[in-house]
Amino acid sequence: MSAMEPPAARGPSTRRRRRTVRLRTLLVLLAVVPTVAMAGQVAVTSGRLLEQSAHLRADVAVGERVGVPLYGLMTALQAERTATAAYWAEPSEPGEELAARRTASDRAAAVFRRAAAGGGAGTEEADRRLREVLDGLGELADRRERTDARTGGPESTVAYYTHLIGQMIRFYQDVFSHTRDGELGQENQVVIALYSAAEMLAQQNTAIALAGPSRELSAPRFGEFVNLVGAHRYLYDRWIVPYLPPGDAERYARLVGSSAWQTKTRVENHVVSDHAGLRSGVRLPREVAAWPTAAAAWGTRVEELNTSRLRGLLDHGDEKAAALEAEVTRLIAVSGAALLTVVGVVVLATRSVLRRLRLLHDRTVTVAERTLPDVVARLRDGRPVDETALPSVRGDRDEVGRISDAFARAVAVSVAGHRELAAERHGFGTFAAGIASRTGNLVSRQLALTEELQDAFGADEELLARLMRADQLTVGMRRQIENLLILAGGEVPDPHTEPMRVADLLREAAAEVEEFRRIDRQALDEISVRAHAISQVSHLLAELLDNATRFSPPRARVTVRAELVADGLTVEVEDRGPRVGPERYAEMNARLHSAPPYAVLAEEAHRLGLFVVGHLADQLGATVTLRRSVYGGTSAVVVLPERLLVPSEAGARPSPGAERRGTGTTAGTAAGTGAEGGAWAGTGAEGADGSTARDADTPTEDADAPPGGPARDGSGPVRDAAPAASVPRTAAALPVRTPPGGARPGGGDRPPLPERVPQTHLAAQLRVPPPAAERGGGDGPDAGAGRRDRAEATPEEVADAWADYEDGTRKVEAELRREQP
Repeated sequence: MSAMEPPAARGPSTRRRRRTVRLRTLLVLLAVVPTVAMAGQVAVTSGRLLEQSAHLRADVAVGERVGVPLYGLMTALQAERTATAAYWAEPSEPGEELAARRTASDRAAAVFRRAAAGGGAGTEEADRRLREVLDGLGELADRRERTDARTGGPESTVAYYTHLIGQMIRFYQDVFSHTRDGELGQENQVVIALYSAAEMLAQQNTAIALAGPSRELSAPRFGEFVNLVGAHRYLYDRWIVPYLPPGDAERYARLVGSSAWQTKTRVENHVVSDHAGLRSGVRLPREVAAWPTAAAAWGTRVEELNTSRLRGLLDHGDEKAAALEAEVTRLIAVSGAALLTVVGVVVLATRSVLRRLRLLHDRTVTVAERTLPDVVARLRDGRPVDETALPSVRGDRDEVGRISDAFARAVAVSVAGHRELAAERHGFGTFAAGIASRTGNLVSRQLALTEELQDAFGADEELLARLMRADQLTVGMRRQIENLLILAGGEVPDPHTEPMRVADLLREAAAEVEEFRRIDRQALDEISVRAHAISQVSHLLAELLDNATRFSPPRARVTVRAELVADGLTVEVEDRGPRVGPERYAEMNARLHSAPPYAVLAEEAHRLGLFVVGHLADQLGATVTLRRSVYGGTSAVVVLPERLLVPSEAGARPSPGAERRGTGTTAGTAAGTGAEGGAWAGTGAEGADGSTARDADTPTEDADAPPGGPARDGSGPVRDAAPAASVPRTAAALPVRTPPGGARPGGGDRPPLPERVPQTHLAAQLRVPPPAAERGGGDGPDAGAGRRDRAEATPEEVADAWADYEDGTRKVEAELRREQP
């Protein structure tokens, strides 16, 4: 497919057209998508932080509700275990200490059970561990009974207490094991290590209590004691002391520096190094006697350290939860401010972009709808163009500026193209004017030759009739040449120097028509037309009259009447032609107000008559309206503005055009001659000065025959023509000439034939120097002499008239067939 092929020739596209999204929507989406993503991320992060804070608060609540009572129960059971071991080692000892320890354990167990009944532990593992502790407490009474009955042995009883205390320590590990905070997890590990170390110390107390006064331990129990010494020292040195906060580290330092702790350490060293082996086990050194007193002293400080660290863990967890909530609040506040900022920036940016695009759109629409059409019209009319009114390339680097520059370049290319087309049009007009000038010279020479033949052979009536027919054809050629000059934009000067009465102007326009005998003229008001517009108005009316006579039956009358109205002078041309529909009238009236391009003129060359009417009406500032006549034909209404009119002076002499017709045969006399000349209603004789008797009495023009010269041939039917821009042209009255010496051709009882003064209506470009011998007109007879009645027409004239009617009918039918879809 060629790149120059118009889009209409490519056919409809089968591809589904994509829906265009507005730029405002794209900008909003561009802001909304990241904003929503950011808001979603903030929401997810806030939810995660709030969830972590909730977990921490739940863990702290479980620690406060269950953990603190559980630690009290654990220390009570550790003390009861030591008392039970001592009871097994020395049955003869009174049971007050054991009873006191059991009472303390029962109180702690009751508190713990109430706390555990208040809710779960928060996690599945902690809940399971809590149930195990409660189940172990359920066996406590049975274990006490066995101890009191001394059944089962001390090892199983001690193992029961150790296992139950171990479940309690693992409960603390399970409660804080799921926390996502590393710092809290580390602190939880320190608390568990403290509880484990305390349990190891308590187991050492139990082992020494089992030794009793004999200070004897079984080998397994002694090995366990040695392991407990090394393990709790390792825990304190490796996993507890380095991670203690300053307050607890100071408290541990006081514990280690106390005399009780020093005694513990010294006893442990003696047990490890100074023990004596027995066949049944190991005998502890005598230094173990100082252990119970020292254990009572440092045991209290160990409990204080463990309680402080548990309380610190719970407080720190609560602080962490509050910090997370504060972080969520801060995150929401910062994110909200950021979102508002983003929204504000997006709104400002969007408004700025849309404002610039709106300004660009307004400028584009203004250029496309106002500036560019005005520039094109100026170029077409040959007027100067204001270059500052056109958009210019600014060289902006942003996207909107580039679009503006691209549009400016497109406008520049369009203006350059129209400028080139205007130059070609002007060149073509000049070329056409040159061709018309050369052709007009030949036509003028032919008209001059025809007049010479009329003067030489005026006595031969048949030859004069043939010469008249040749003169009519020649005038038609000249008329087409002048139409070409008008449509090509040429200037046709007006030779008139004085205003012309409307009655004379109607007579002059009717004389331009070949069927002038069928035209009835009625000038209802006495008014004159300015000199510079006479030829243009005459030519405009001649075109309308020519088309009216062509599209009317051969013997139908065509009426032209002039009358003053509020807006100026109205001239109505009414015929009895074929009927035309309202749509066709609307189309023709629209064409009268728009100048067609050369392409339309080339396609509708047979309708140049109405194009010329449009040109002339536009040049005069007049309006031409076609409408249906009350008689069924067409009525053309021409309204001339007041600026073209001047009042007629009383007794004023005829217009210069009438003077140039000479003092010989008048137009009224000439109208009575010809094949179609018959009796006209209201006819009167003209005087020798060229004016009728009716003209002197009233502004109404009667139906006298127009000047008898052959009219110019019509250029096309009015009803099928299209409008065109007006161009000034020249028209003048048709003078009547007689042979030299005043002799009338054809005998004394016949009026002379109308003759033209050469080059009277010809444009300045088409004129040639006049012949050497000037042809003057002599005085003719009265206008009413020699008029034949229409009933006396010869058979040849009737046949010619009928042939003209059939030819006109065929033209109308052909035009209507071409315009039907």
